Amino acid sequence: MDLQSSPQFFNQAEMSQLLSNVERFLADVVPKISTDHLFYEDKEDPTSLKQIQQMGEHDEWFAMLFNDGPFCRVAEELLEGPVVPKFMQCFNKPPGGSATPPHQDGFYFMLNPCEAVTTWLALEDADEENGCVRYVPGSHLRPMREHGRTKTLGFSQGIVDYPTPDDLSKEVAMQAAPGDLVVLHAKTIHRADANRSTVRTRKAMGFIYYSEGKRRGSCGLSGESSARNEVTRKAIAATAKTLEQSSNRSRLSLQADPL
Repeated sequence: MDLQSSPQFFNQAEMSQLLSNVERFLADVVPKISTDHLFYEDKEDPTSLKQIQQMGEHDEWFAMLFNDGPFCRVAEELLEGPVVPKFMQCFNKPPGGSATPPHQDGFYFMLNPCEAVTTWLALEDADEENGCVRYVPGSHLRPMREHGRTKTLGFSQGIVDYPTPDDLSKEVAMQAAPGDLVVLHAKTIHRADANRSTVRTRKAMGFIYYSEGKRRGSCGLSGESSARNEVTRKAIAATAKTLEQSSNRSRLSLQADPL
């Protein structure tokens, strides 16, 4: 299956249905849920909502999408077996919204071995002006980097020595259109700049899946086994030409480099 040559992961009709449910969730559900699952740029400004956590816990439609939808199937294929749906998020980078610090999702997950994927669906155009995702190809093949506390609400940990000269030489901006799907290995270094636009938002959704049976434990700061597992190899092999084809709005972009 060539995951690089198909059109957008979600077509126009699917995106219309999804966006309608996002708007319904914002209007009807957000006012009723715990603030523990909501993050704002400015707590006094309800229009500055930047992140919603665990939408599936509060809404049946999103629970079905998360637990038995196409993102789960993608994760199962890449992780070569059953997966555990863990986190579902909605991101909104409002005009002037703050930057997302460089980090590796696996540092938060603390899995051993670190076998998990984040699937990131663009809800609207994401480009360098409004803060598209930027990532470091091949970073998932190296040990987990040291993280420390940040001052960014919703992203409490960031890589302390970023960027190194090697990071700067390799970092790539992943621009996306509505319906495009980006899949990140849990150890891929990524970040996003602030939204420099004064009028445009940058909305996206994240669906995170763990390989079934993986235990929380050491996240590999001292280095993981040099024998890279076949799960990672498959994800890498499927994405050897991602960068070359990114302008074609491929169906699935797996952010990894070939071995």
